[in-house]
Amino acid sequence: MCERAALKDKKRIVVKVGSSSIVHEETGMTDLFKLEQLVRILCDLRNQGKEVVLVSSGAIGAGRKVLGLKERPSTVPMKQACASVGQGALISLYQRLFNEYHQVTSQILMTKHTIIREQSVFNAKNTFNQLLHMGVIPIVNENDTVSTDEIEFGDNDTLSAVVAALVNADLLILMSDIDGLYTDDPNKNINAKFIECVPKIDKSLYNMAKGAGSDFGTGGMVTKIDAARIATDSGCDMIIANGNDFRHIHDIVEGKSIGTLFLAHKNEDFNLKRHIEEGRH
Repeated sequence: MCERAALKDKKRIVVKVGSSSIVHEETGMTDLFKLEQLVRILCDLRNQGKEVVLVSSGAIGAGRKVLGLKERPSTVPMKQACASVGQGALISLYQRLFNEYHQVTSQILMTKHTIIREQSVFNAKNTFNQLLHMGVIPIVNENDTVSTDEIEFGDNDTLSAVVAALVNADLLILMSDIDGLYTDDPNKNINAKFIECVPKIDKSLYNMAKGAGSDFGTGGMVTKIDAARIATDSGCDMIIANGNDFRHIHDIVEGKSIGTLFLAHKNEDFNLKRHIEEGRH
C-alpha cells in the first residue's frame, strides 16, 4: 500500500523548505552549510532530468537579521518591512549558490490573488511551465510585502501545495522540523508512533496533528495535513520529512523509506480556486 519505488520515476518535483531548516537555531543566522547542501541536491535532480520548483521561507527572518531585530516581528507592517528587506537578500544568496553549479533560477512571489483570479492562474501556469521547460528552477515565496490577513496563504506549507497543484507536480516534499506524522506529539508522548504512509486523509489525522513549532517557523502539523489535502486531491504524492539533513531529499527520490508519504488520489471534483476561496487549507 505504501510502495515507494515509484518515487524514482517522479519528473516534476516541488520542494518546500521552512525557515527553521535553513537557519542556525542558536542565532537565527543563515546556515550556509545546509543551504549549499540543498542547492547541490536540487541541481543534481536537474542533472537527472527532473524539473524542480523550490518553495522557500526565510524572507522575514532574513530581513529581521539585516535590520538587527532580536525578536520575531509581531505586527503586519513590521513583518512586511522585514520581508521587503529580506526577500532581496535571500534570493541574492540563492542565486550565488546556484550559479556555482551553472543553474539558472528565477523568483516568483505569490499571493492568494494569484489563485482566485482566473487570468492570474492562467498566467502563472504559463510562466511556471515555460521556466521549467527551459530548465530553470523557480524559487517561490509568498509576497509578504503586500499580503494581508485577508489574502495571505498563512504559511509556505499551503503555498507549496498550491504550487504543486498549479504546475501538476508529481511529488511535493515538505522539509520540516519533524520526521513526519505521528499518532501524537513525539516531544510530549514517548509512546507516539510514527506513521509511514497515509492512503487517505480523514478527521482522525487532525486529532494527531500536534506538530512542532519554532521561533523562525510558522507552520505546524495541521497546516501540513491541509497541504496534503490540496496536493493529493490534485493528484500529487506528498512527503513530510525532517529538514535537519537535506540529503533526505535524495533518499526520498531514490525510493527510500524517509518521512510520511501521503498517497495521491486524483479528485475530479477538486477545484483549487474554490478551495482557496473557502479557506479550507
